[in-house]
Amino acid sequence: MASRLFVRRRDGRLEVRLNDAGRQMVAEAFAHVLAAESDPEHDWHASLNGPIDPSTDLDDPLATLSRQHEITSNVELAIATLHEDFLNDAEAWAWLCSLQVALRGLVTAKGLLSADRLAQSDVATRDYITTLQSLLFGLADVM
Repeated sequence: MASRLFVRRRDGRLEVRLNDAGRQMVAEAFAHVLAAESDPEHDWHASLNGPIDPSTDLDDPLATLSRQHEITSNVELAIATLHEDFLNDAEAWAWLCSLQVALRGLVTAKGLLSADRLAQSDVATRDYITTLQSLLFGLADVM
């Protein structure tokens, strides 16, 4: 049986069982999300700032601003707790949201929006994406 990366403790906190390499990978993902939020030249910028539902908020700058504020707040909290061994629910939620945004940013920027396109990508990209997915599933499983 594989070791779980996130474990819910009896006191309600989530234990983070990532080694240094795992935390470095998560730090890189969080840093990309933070950079993409404010840098229009970043590869992920368009995917993070586009409307989630174009039919409802394409022309609504308040919806876009609210979404940007939420992304920034979550990733800042995730970065602040990156080296913690235990997370409370709000911190775990920030990690989950930030990892989801990182995964969306990466696959959108690389145009990997289908299984076929993903299969044709390089090994490093596929490994990075599957690692992000594993982290997301592991974290969501204990939330």
